[in-house]
Amino acid sequence: MAVITEELAGCLRSWRERVSPAEVGLPAGGQRRVAGLRREEVAQLAGVSVDYLTRLEQGRAANPSVAVLGSLARALRLSDDERAHIFRLAGQPLPGPGVIDIHIPASVQRLMDRLADVPVLVVTVAGEILAANPLAKALQGDVTGLDRRQRTLAWRHFVGTGGSRLLRPVTEQGEAESEEIIVADLQDALARYPDDAHLTALIAELRAGSPRFTELWSKHRVRRAPARHKTFDHPEVGRLTFDCDALAIQGTALQLIVYTAAPGSPAAKALPLLAAIGLQQFNVKADPGG
Repeated sequence: MAVITEELAGCLRSWRERVSPAEVGLPAGGQRRVAGLRREEVAQLAGVSVDYLTRLEQGRAANPSVAVLGSLARALRLSDDERAHIFRLAGQPLPGPGVIDIHIPASVQRLMDRLADVPVLVVTVAGEILAANPLAKALQGDVTGLDRRQRTLAWRHFVGTGGSRLLRPVTEQGEAESEEIIVADLQDALARYPDDAHLTALIAELRAGSPRFTELWSKHRVRRAPARHKTFDHPEVGRLTFDCDALAIQGTALQLIVYTAAPGSPAAKALPLLAAIGLQQFNVKADPGG
């Protein structure tokens, strides 16, 4: 086994063992033979196969891709230095200035942990959901294990859900204006990150697959203010309206999306029930709009 491959394998095993299930929103689940997360859990969180993760941890797989390394860094909650270390070991460059860096800083992960009583998401400026706390998953569904396209709002809206179950919020602007905001956000992201291969490929696929997206893209509307209120038609809890705040994460291409409700409002009263239900009864019918 090459020294570099062995070092990468050792890092992945060691860092997996230090992350508790509770830290990533998973149940502890009875007797555990190993400390920290199971391989199956890391594979699910990172969207890779258990077989591939096993080969990485045993030093039998070389040259993991940038996408795999980024997904593993998020799943294992690596610090910036730890993430840079495994990128160097794998011989992969860190994302440059013209590319959307989808790494979630450890400080943001800790902030999400502290905001356990409200739904919280981390999204990119291109609308890709990177992480959600348990309440956010209970509110609108779980993106764990979905590919990057399926985690992106524009793809879900204009092309389709890919069979996954996820609630799409309704905004106060109405459908047409909401679509304009989605497209404008992508155009703004492209201007800021022109070298991002995933982003340019996503836009090309959207233009090829959705006449409505192409129509809006060709208008080049100036970016509008994001919605401050969003409503979800939850199949178990009913119609819930939340205040929505998008907080830019300094020095990154990420935003923290926080849903809150005024004390005594129907949404505030429904949050404990939503937390109790979790994902167990989440059974959303296919949304033709994505």
